Amino acid sequence: MIARSTPTVKRRRLASELRRQRELSGLTLDEVAERLEWSNAKISRIENARVGVLPRDVKYLLNVYGVEGEAREVLLGLAREARQKGWWHSYGEAIPAWFEVYVGLESDAVTMDAYESEHVPGLLQTANYARAIFHAFPLDDEAEVDKRVKLRMARTERLTAPDAPKFWAVLNEAVIHRRIGGAQTMRAQLVHLRDMAKLSNITLQVLPFEAGAHPAMSGAFTILGFPEPSDPKVVFMEEQTGGLYLEKRHEIERYTLAFDHLRAAALRPSDSQALIAQVADNMT
Repeated sequence: MIARSTPTVKRRRLASELRRQRELSGLTLDEVAERLEWSNAKISRIENARVGVLPRDVKYLLNVYGVEGEAREVLLGLAREARQKGWWHSYGEAIPAWFEVYVGLESDAVTMDAYESEHVPGLLQTANYARAIFHAFPLDDEAEVDKRVKLRMARTERLTAPDAPKFWAVLNEAVIHRRIGGAQTMRAQLVHLRDMAKLSNITLQVLPFEAGAHPAMSGAFTILGFPEPSDPKVVFMEEQTGGLYLEKRHEIERYTLAFDHLRAAALRPSDSQALIAQVADNMT
């Protein structure tokens, strides 16, 4: 079972606290960089959680900010925990470095709002469907495909765990019609999709073709929400060779509004389940 409170989320929390402590001290990035003889870019990357930070460097920063006592110990403990490896590291090269961040965030999220335009969301995929997707890419190593499928199946456990997040997915109608892996694999995937939609923590809607233009014509995205106020929401968009993470307030608000419009334009959950069942029954 996937563990909660991952190193990825702890690194974001640490970054946020270090930025807050710098601001409380009244120091600018340039001033801190000058005192520590570091580059401005290094401190910026630390505060944006773009890189890991050694506990030793956290000590240097806290010395400059004048942080002592319990607050200091809490942040140093967080720095040590943020250096630990996440559960996904056991899958080795099956998970690209750029995707590790997303898996870490996903593992700790309490809400997930996802729009998909091309395929079933990863957390709702069957093993055969996932394998067919991976085979669509020019991967020659079957062992690597096996590892990727196992990793994806491990991630799916998140939706049925005791502390499962609230997962709301809106699927473009093309997703349920596109035959991935052949009729048998696709039918099994649709049945699985229908069954998962019956879980109390999952809401599934289909955006019908007749809805016309909509606010997510540019592509799929996922909005991740977290339990701690110090952990702001993140919008994630996957690309061919990397991922885009948006965390600014206006970006979150824009995608949240887009998702609200998608939910309003999509079929009701009950009608969506009926359509999925109908497509599955007609799959030959």
